[in-house]
Amino acid sequence: MTDRLPRIGVLGIMQELYDHMIPGITERQAGYARRVADRLGDVADCVIGEPVKSRADAERAVRGFENDDLDGVLVVMLTYAPSLRVTRIFDRMRLPVCLANIQPDPAVTPAWDMDDMTYNQGIHGAQDTANAMVRAGLPFDVVTEDWQSDAFTERIDRWARAARAVTAWKTLKVGVFGYAMNGMGDARVDESALLRKLGPEVSAIAPGDLHRAMDSLDTTAVEDLMAREDERFEVDARLSKEERDDHARMQLAIEQILTERGIGAYSTHFDAIAEDGRFARLPMASASSLMAKGYGFAGEGDVLAASIVYAGHRLAGDGHFTEMYAMDFPSDSILMSHMGEGNWKVARADEPVRLIKRPLGIGRLDDPPTLLFRIQPGPATLASLVYLGGTDFRLVVAEGEVLDSQELPVLEMPYGQFRPASGVRGCMDAWLRAGGTHHMVMNLGHAAADWKVFCELAGIEFHQV
Repeated sequence: MTDRLPRIGVLGIMQELYDHMIPGITERQAGYARRVADRLGDVADCVIGEPVKSRADAERAVRGFENDDLDGVLVVMLTYAPSLRVTRIFDRMRLPVCLANIQPDPAVTPAWDMDDMTYNQGIHGAQDTANAMVRAGLPFDVVTEDWQSDAFTERIDRWARAARAVTAWKTLKVGVFGYAMNGMGDARVDESALLRKLGPEVSAIAPGDLHRAMDSLDTTAVEDLMAREDERFEVDARLSKEERDDHARMQLAIEQILTERGIGAYSTHFDAIAEDGRFARLPMASASSLMAKGYGFAGEGDVLAASIVYAGHRLAGDGHFTEMYAMDFPSDSILMSHMGEGNWKVARADEPVRLIKRPLGIGRLDDPPTLLFRIQPGPATLASLVYLGGTDFRLVVAEGEVLDSQELPVLEMPYGQFRPASGVRGCMDAWLRAGGTHHMVMNLGHAAADWKVFCELAGIEFHQV
């Protein structure tokens, strides 16, 4: 679900005036736009529109980008062009925008003539165009760079991934099996505000639908899933065929429901499953494997966390649902874990992921097969989506590293120790003051700059701690 490159429309803007001054300039600058797109080929699948010279051209090009289900629009000034020709498209733009403040030649030289001045005068067109975007209230990113540099590719890569995540969010459906955990305030959100401001739509799923889907599954599909688990994981010999069969049915049934209803993220709450009375165990391993396939997930009916895990997949790859469990002051780190759900794609490369038989008192059901692993040491980033009321949202972000830390042999759920770059004391003081929630997404690597662009495009306050 997250392997494809972002699909980006390249909107090249110029004006007819220069066709009379410099014959062939349109073809020349169109070639420049193609070279820019080729330069970005490793980070984006670029769709190049014809050079835009009028309001009609601009509106036609953007309608085409939107109808082609692209992720964003990269605006490139091919020459100076008055912004009023594109102002209206910015007033109704649905796709995330980046203004590439670039020019064909990186340096001014004594050999330049007036033609060269015209080819390279995009900067004041960018100023006029950016002014129109600001007046329209359109969120956008800006990249000023030499387009042939690695820095340009890196910055457009960051924006394109953010655009892909934001665009996917606008049509995201988050399924909640049963109901959310009673009394858990930091996961509460006005669902209408979430839909209006950011896009995710919440869809309630009756536990009975899950039960019926489990009963209707083909035995071959269940056996195929267990065979794949045998190949991928170190399977606990204590797990019975009945336990594994039941777990596999839950995972396949959940995925079937998500697929049929167009749902990209989901949440289950242990009480909602347990109180139904028709289920033998909680779907712990299911959450781990579905996250590994690119679905957003959060426990306890937490729609906000499920949404941000989904965004984390598309922004930085392999979003991992987790929470801060306890502080370890001697190592200046925080133990990260949850009840048993975690994306096994962030597991240590030097240790097998284990599918274990695991007693669990929560829910008062039978033992749920659980995927157990330690998180890969190295750079990592945490992000928490906070609802502030009205249509205001904040993203609290912390960079740091997962330590190559001690084993905790009694802990039977995914875990790792995260050392914030700002230290436990500074990070937690700032996290709590910002209202950071107790459920969050972790991505391997330093991704704060990626989340910052994401927030700019989505209209979310960015707060790094």
